[in-house]
Amino acid sequence: MSETVMNHWKLTFTVNEDPDHCDIVATLDTGVRKYTGEGRSRRNPDDPSVPRVGEELAVARALHDLASHLTEDAWHMIEAYSKRSEERRVGKECRS
Repeated sequence: MSETVMNHWKLTFTVNEDPDHCDIVATLDTGVRKYTGEGRSRRNPDDPSVPRVGEELAVARALHDLASHLTEDAWHMIEAYSKRSEERRVGKECRS
């Protein structure tokens, strides 16, 4: 029976905003690597100031960027492991 392993990842948001802009950096610490995603929102001068809307939009954009980095890294790892598996398989065939 396989053993269950529990990992804890930490997600933090750094917010920098003024009345017209909101910049967010989302940082994910996996314990092995750190990933960041960035998001920005800008209030249209014709719109009323509702900071919560800008924050939510900037966070969504930062999380989307973060997800892109995680997905890209996962594909690179899959590719690297696939190449290693193929190299091992070919190496075994050559020795046979």
